[in-house]
Amino acid sequence: MLRDDCFWEGPIDSGPIPESGEQFDIIVVGGGPGGSAAAFYAAERGLRVLLLERRVFPDTKVCGDAVGGRSLSFIKEMGIKERLESGAHFRVLGITFSDGKNFIEIPLPEDEIEAKEAGYSIPRIRTDWLLFNRATEVVRENGGAVIQGFPVKKVLYDDGRGGDDPGPGSGDSRRIIGISGLRGGRGGEELSFSAPFTIGAGGYNCPIARGMVKDTYGESMLMRKHMCGGFRQYWRNVGGFTTNSGNIEIHFVDNMVNGYFWIFGVGEGVCNVGIGMIMSDMDKTKKKLKSLQHEIITSHPSFVERFADAEFVEGSSKGWQLPFGDPRNKKELESYQPRRAFMAGAVCIGDAASLVDGFSGEGVSHAFITGKMAALGFDKESHAKGFPLTAGAAYQQELWKTLGPILTNSYKMQKLIRRKWLLRRFLKKAKVKPGLQDMLLEALANKEEQEMIHNKWFIARQVFF
Repeated sequence: MLRDDCFWEGPIDSGPIPESGEQFDIIVVGGGPGGSAAAFYAAERGLRVLLLERRVFPDTKVCGDAVGGRSLSFIKEMGIKERLESGAHFRVLGITFSDGKNFIEIPLPEDEIEAKEAGYSIPRIRTDWLLFNRATEVVRENGGAVIQGFPVKKVLYDDGRGGDDPGPGSGDSRRIIGISGLRGGRGGEELSFSAPFTIGAGGYNCPIARGMVKDTYGESMLMRKHMCGGFRQYWRNVGGFTTNSGNIEIHFVDNMVNGYFWIFGVGEGVCNVGIGMIMSDMDKTKKKLKSLQHEIITSHPSFVERFADAEFVEGSSKGWQLPFGDPRNKKELESYQPRRAFMAGAVCIGDAASLVDGFSGEGVSHAFITGKMAALGFDKESHAKGFPLTAGAAYQQELWKTLGPILTNSYKMQKLIRRKWLLRRFLKKAKVKPGLQDMLLEALANKEEQEMIHNKWFIARQVFF
């Protein structure tokens, strides 16, 4: 029998498989944080939801493992916060920033720490398991269904009036009406389902996003200038991580053009050690992230001793891609900021809508926000014959109104770290200026502070006077 403190190692009972051809109120493609949240909030409203996930739990998605304060509010609403905290985790007390030479330690607000709302770092496998399990419970309680091991292979369309699919490039004349896929993957049974509303939550390469952005409207899915490559490993006994609480670390080291090296404790002496860089900059360096991380760990003077007695966790090397929500300039913009996230019959959320923060690399909170937004934007009565373009446009407008200021300022801060000399001087000043420390900490989540940091005259006053 599986111990309760290792719940994430067990399977999730998703119940009976619905009959092919069955209709639901909402289909959610993708069972990560955003998809699980969307399914949860929709089912709570009494909607009949079909939640589809290509993985079979237990399984994990690679990321930095940090769970910030904004994400915790959704985890709390979904009723899983206490159980998530019951397993080993790393309580975040502050953030250490450095340029590889100048180090500053910034504590998080004491009231947030005491209220356990400051955030923590925990292996993603546990977070995903609990979110998907909770969504499964609520979906099934409200007459819906959940299928694991179900990769979506086809997106189904009509002409918006029940007629034939008008085909690729038909834009507003096309409507998503359902999906089909293979139960159990390649060689499995093909099943098809329909719904007036489909939510794409399948990550940066989500089939709903591809069908919407590229196939239907002929717009660009991915721009390497606005994509980040990520690589992480787990290590034991990294110097400085001897307890289950402390600082997470972000280092802007010299041999990285536009990105950073991180060390996040995840509990029980284990750390998530990773590196991220803009993909257009990776093209210029001609180096793989894995080799860059190896260089930092084995030769950078600030980290060699800390990893001297550390032990690499075999099989933990993983790479992935992050679609940033950077605002597109006039030449790049094809329709909506940061990218189209709707069409008749469907919307995309989280990574599938390219909404990862371009400075911190955090995307889970934005997936939660848009997942809930999408679930609340569907009206069973007025949208019964299909989620209309007008509702999709309203969703896109609300999305950018809510996240646009944060994503815009994060992009400006991302450009700031390219100026290594300015960053170095800024961090050096911050060591002796508590006000700058508070501002840097707030800049990870507060758009007003970000606006101050990217203001050239403000930086000049702080750095040179």
